Amino acid sequence: MIGGDEIVMGRPAHELLNEIPDRIGNRIWELIEKHPDKTVLMEEGRSWTYSQLGKAILAAKKHLFDHEVHEGDRVMMILENCCTAVAFLIAASDLNIWIAMINARMSIDELDRIYEDCDPSHLLFMSGVSPEAKAYGKHHGAKDALDPLLGSFSYKARLGARPEAHAVSKEGKDQVCVMIYTSGTTGHPKGVMLTHGNIAFIATVSGALRGLNIKDKVYAVLPISHIFGLASTCLGSLFAGSTIYLEPRFNPQKCLNILVNEKMTVLQGVPPMYSALIQRLKAENINAKDLSLRYMSVGGASLDKETKDVTENFFKLPLHNGYGLTETSPTVCQARFNENLNNCSVARPIPGVEIKLVRENGSQVDQGEIGELWVKGPNVMKGYFRKPEATKEVLNDAGWFNTQDLASQDEYGNVDIVGRTKEMIVRSGFNVYPAEVEAVLNAHENIIQSAVVGVPIDGDEDVIAYVQVQEGTILSEDELKAYCKTLLTAYKRPSRIIILHVLPASSTGKILKNELKARAKLLV
Repeated sequence: MIGGDEIVMGRPAHELLNEIPDRIGNRIWELIEKHPDKTVLMEEGRSWTYSQLGKAILAAKKHLFDHEVHEGDRVMMILENCCTAVAFLIAASDLNIWIAMINARMSIDELDRIYEDCDPSHLLFMSGVSPEAKAYGKHHGAKDALDPLLGSFSYKARLGARPEAHAVSKEGKDQVCVMIYTSGTTGHPKGVMLTHGNIAFIATVSGALRGLNIKDKVYAVLPISHIFGLASTCLGSLFAGSTIYLEPRFNPQKCLNILVNEKMTVLQGVPPMYSALIQRLKAENINAKDLSLRYMSVGGASLDKETKDVTENFFKLPLHNGYGLTETSPTVCQARFNENLNNCSVARPIPGVEIKLVRENGSQVDQGEIGELWVKGPNVMKGYFRKPEATKEVLNDAGWFNTQDLASQDEYGNVDIVGRTKEMIVRSGFNVYPAEVEAVLNAHENIIQSAVVGVPIDGDEDVIAYVQVQEGTILSEDELKAYCKTLLTAYKRPSRIIILHVLPASSTGKILKNELKARAKLLV
């Protein structure tokens, strides 16, 4: 169901959908003209009003002009969260230049593979806030720049033959705006081409479902090199006229200081971030009621019931959950403002987005049954850059995108993500969904988070679990196996439970299951 008749913050959803701009810059420049003196962007040691943001965007455009970057060209920006990156993003999008937003904290090998795939005309390095970006700039022989507004950054102009430029779309909403690269942990990186229409849709709708407004102050620590941090947190807040504090990386003490001193009202993050923040608040003897927060949400990683309950009890606020993928810009489902579900579902599809759950034979499942989740709507990507065959594997001619995630839907339309199609474990002929086993492990009072993987063994699959325990906790594998025995059917119980102090994770907090699966293969 599309959901155009839903009421969003007192308005019919169809009215909201009709107000989505064709280009992201249209909304930004409208606010620059309307609120020139309002503070819009902040970071450590710097803040910009809307007027200053406008001037910074013009300075970024001048840099691109001066270095002969033209419409249809690709720019690769290696960054961590900062005002300068936002200015270059808007500048490039205004000029019909594709900008690939790349996390500076990747390894040089990963960055090199993305560089080869992206084949950019120009490189930008946010060296003023990121030592890693600066180091990768040196790797490419980048030049340093210092602008009165943009601050310090580095760049490398393309030498020799220029890559072929792309044709500019007639409709602004169809023009590619950004490329976000998927993690590439199991193969070559894939550039997800997202249009102005994709990004503007999510920024408008997701922001409205959070009730964002011009009085809000949003703490933005989720990387804007990833789609959740970019479209939902950063541009969703910008579209609403909110003030954004850009933080390059999460530090519990620093986060706490900003929340208190700057009176932040909105916080979005991954589940482990909330656990770490609560520990700091308790250590500093600060009560949650002393904060100005009115909205909290999680994304980018699965939410377990214990984290949800502990966080909500501590802050006395709902912890809003959601679900999405890079290929869907990212939001598919999202809890509405002040909607407090008594479970860890990802709530309903957002207005304007359709979903269906299907069996292997293509037929739709009955309510409550598990099926593969397909998505259709203005949020679905244009495709993978220079990978038409990979695009066809997940995106059909009717516009339906296969998430390759397994999910069920209840009578209210709320979606429960069970796991990845490729992650499903078949043990002794029975389906084992990692998320179900992880939910049991995460409910243990001394476990922070867990990851369950399947490993081939003698024509079958074995269930292996990794758990991250509270600091100073003494737990044995036998104790955890005994715990699982009372809560899980025999075929779902892990044959090995490996206890770690920290689970390997990406910069967005997503557990790197492929890395854990590789380790697990050495155990069997």
